[in-house]
This record gives sequence, C-alpha cells and structure tokens, in this order.
Amino acid sequence: MSGKRITDQQTRLYMTLRKDNTQAVAAAKAGISVRSARRAENTPLAQPSSSSSRPWRTREDPLLAIWEPIVVPLLERSPTLTPIGLFDHLCEHHAHQFDPRSRRTLERRVQAWRQLHGPDQDVVFVQTHAMGELGIADFTVVDEPVTVRKAPLSHRLFHYRLVASGWAYAQVVCGGESFSALSEGLQQAFWRSGGVPRTLRTDSLSAAYKNRAEQDDFTQRFEDLCKHYGIIATRNNRGVAHENGAIESPNNHIKRQLKQALLLRNNYDFDSVECYNEFIGQLVARRNRRVASAFKDEQRQLQPLPAGRSVNYTEHTVRVTRSSTIELKRVLYTVPSRLIGSRVNVRLFDTKLEIWCAQECTLTLMRVHGVTRQRVRSVDYRHVIEGLVKKPRAFRYSQLREDLLPSMDYQLIWASVDRTLSADAACQYIVRLLHLAKKADNEGALGRYVLDALAATGLPSIAACEERFLPRRASMPTLNVRQHALSDYDLLNTVGGVHG
Repeated sequence: MSGKRITDQQTRLYMTLRKDNTQAVAAAKAGISVRSARRAENTPLAQPSSSSSRPWRTREDPLLAIWEPIVVPLLERSPTLTPIGLFDHLCEHHAHQFDPRSRRTLERRVQAWRQLHGPDQDVVFVQTHAMGELGIADFTVVDEPVTVRKAPLSHRLFHYRLVASGWAYAQVVCGGESFSALSEGLQQAFWRSGGVPRTLRTDSLSAAYKNRAEQDDFTQRFEDLCKHYGIIATRNNRGVAHENGAIESPNNHIKRQLKQALLLRNNYDFDSVECYNEFIGQLVARRNRRVASAFKDEQRQLQPLPAGRSVNYTEHTVRVTRSSTIELKRVLYTVPSRLIGSRVNVRLFDTKLEIWCAQECTLTLMRVHGVTRQRVRSVDYRHVIEGLVKKPRAFRYSQLREDLLPSMDYQLIWASVDRTLSADAACQYIVRLLHLAKKADNEGALGRYVLDALAATGLPSIAACEERFLPRRASMPTLNVRQHALSDYDLLNTVGGVHG
C-alpha cells in the first residue's frame, strides 16, 4: 500500500476516523498504510476541484458553434429572453448547428452567463413597519365559478390589511374599482379594526387618483375621505405591483383559501350576495384569529375613529322618463310612476341606490352592475302595475314584458295563458294576477298556487285567487273593455276558472 498513491477520498476518510482513533487504527479502517497516514497528516488536504474548473474537457463542447456568434448577441439584446425561448429558436433556425439533446447544457450556460455578464436585477428590500403605521388596500379579481341562485356572479374582493400585525378585512365587490366600492370597503375596515392607521397605501386606483401626474393628483372625493379620517395616502409606482407586496401576496393567499373552502363546501351557489359576503368574512376571521395577539398590540397604536362616517356614494341627477324609468351606469331601473317627469337626485352606493326627491329619500333600490358594453335592466312590476292595469293589452308588446314577470312561475303562467286564451284575455289575466300579487304582497305563494291549480284542475279564476289571498274581497279597477269584441273580463271572473 505504501507504494500506491492514496486518493483524496481515502485521505478525507482517514482524517474523519483519526478524530476518535489512533493513527494505526484509523489508517487500517481507511485502507491505507501508516506511512501514508503520517504523510496525510503532514500535508494539507487540497480542496476538491469541480468539473467546471478543470483545464481540460472530457467531451467536445456541444454549444461551440452557436454560443458566441448566435446566443450571446441574443442575450445581450434581450435580457428577458428565456432559455426555453432560445432553445426553440435554435431548434427552428440553427438545427444544423445545434443538437436538441443539449437543452440542459444550454440552460446551465445561460444561467452562468447571466451571473457573470447579465444586467442588474430588481432588489426586494424587506421592510419593518411600526405598529399602527401602515394600512394597505387593493382589489383582486376572483375567478372561482361562484353563483347566486344559479346565476353566475362576476365579482372581485376589496382587501385591506394592517401590515404590522397582518389583520385583514375583505368584502365582495360586484362592480368595478369605483370610488363608492373603495370608500365603502375602507370605512368598513376602519370601523371593524377600531381605528385608523397613520398611512394608507394603494396602487394607482382611478377611484383615488387622476393618474395625470406623479404626485398631488388625488380625486376630490378621495382627498375628502382621507381628511375625514386624518390619514396620509400614498401609492406605489404605476405598473410596479411588487412594491405593494404586503397586499399582493395576501391577495393570492385569500383566493387560494377561498378556493379550498368552496371545494370543501362542495357547492358554489349562494342564496344571496350577502350570504356569500358572510362566507368570505368567516374565512378572513379564521385568519385573523391567528394574529389576534399582534392585532391587539397594533390596535392600541391606531388613530381614533371620527365621530361619524364619510360619504361613500356618488351623486347623480337624472330625469324620470314617461316609461317610469331612469338610466344610470348603463342600467335601466324602474321607479314609482308618481315620479314621472321629475328630476331626482340619485345617491349611488356600491350595493344600492337611494332616490332623493324634495330633500327626502323616497326609494331605495338594489344596485345592479352592468356588463361591459352591454345594457341591463332592473325592473320591478310593482312600480308600474297600476298603470298597466288601466291598459293591460300594452303588456303583450312591451319591451319590458319578460322583465315584468318576477319569477319563473309567472313566466310559466304567462306561457300557458298566452297559449290557451285569446290575446286580450291572456294579457288581462297576467296583469290582474300581478296586480293581486302586489296587493297581497305574496307573489311567491300566489304563483305556486296558480301553477298547482293549472296542473290539477285548470287555470283558476282571478276571483278564486282573490278569495284565497286577500283577507277581504277588494274591488278590481275598472278596465276599459269597450274595445274588446269578446267578454273576456267576465270570462276571467267566472268562478269555475278558465280552461283552454
């Protein structure tokens, strides 16, 4: 053994064994002679050389023909070019010089070149925030197939977070990133947290910034909101999302948590947006319990809340048309016919509309958010049914006919009477049925009763419906029947009902 040169591996093994054994025993266990062991102890062990530091190659360089003349110029010209993009380019345009089996070699060579010659990269500076110093807010789109009563719900989440403790608040936003949604979400978050941070940070929301200058370009409404709560508003540079990393990453976390919760629920349908909002609130509350101790510390450092809330709506002045409708944000709403011809002030919240007339709120409607480049309607038959009773035949060709039917039950009833009765009788029946539904304030039960009777014995008369759903028999409005050739009005009131 003394005549053979020992390897670096044997030397390292011997040095490891030598710590707990004599020289002779360690040499025997390592498979070397005592003389070689003595020489190993007197000679420092050289660092193992890597394959990349060898002065010679074990095989021909597969990138020699294309690296300097083709790949390097491309990397210098396009710093964001990926190795996969280069690989596709070489396979397509330089197949005679490049072997596709060298893909991994290409990836390693590109990585090494960028480490030595590549451009400087963005540096993320880890931040330390004082308690109560910074709150951060953002909107994030939800892609999960959530439905409300089987209707798809296109929505996003408003997400607010106290950066130091990690306490969060989220709520459903059905429309866009409007000022009303921003104001509503922020104020809900402030009051839920019990205080206001000294600084609020967002991205360049058009609801808060005019985006025509780099600074001092707040919208007036957002500036008033900040003054009301005594908060300093800041924003990140436009198009640089990672500057809001304290909210961008939690955005992804809450959406992943929502996805898992919906999978566990095994149902994506909710009875209402409010129910879905409560579901979101439960998810966020679950996360907040994990940071409860830190939140208590931060809550003590928040600024106190003002005496009341700030404005969280926008105002619009519109005129009520002869059709008893108003149009706002590409959505057509019906209003009570007593307002026809009036100019009314509409306070537009994120979830509702308030109709103000003569300094009083005369009506509150649920807000409907229109689809991009499409007009939608929000029609309530109760607003116009009194006028429709006076001229029931207008129902047949009304542009709002399908919207005036409040549910699928009434759509089925209309289909049946339209098929079995004369044109005038069908219109009179459905209009008087809707009028009865308004007076009885029980449209659901009335619709089910008529459908059940229709399936069992035939279409019930309006008189029979009145006897069942009105405590006292109310006299029906006088209809203009002079233009009818048939006595459909009498037919409708026949106790036995009307059959096809």
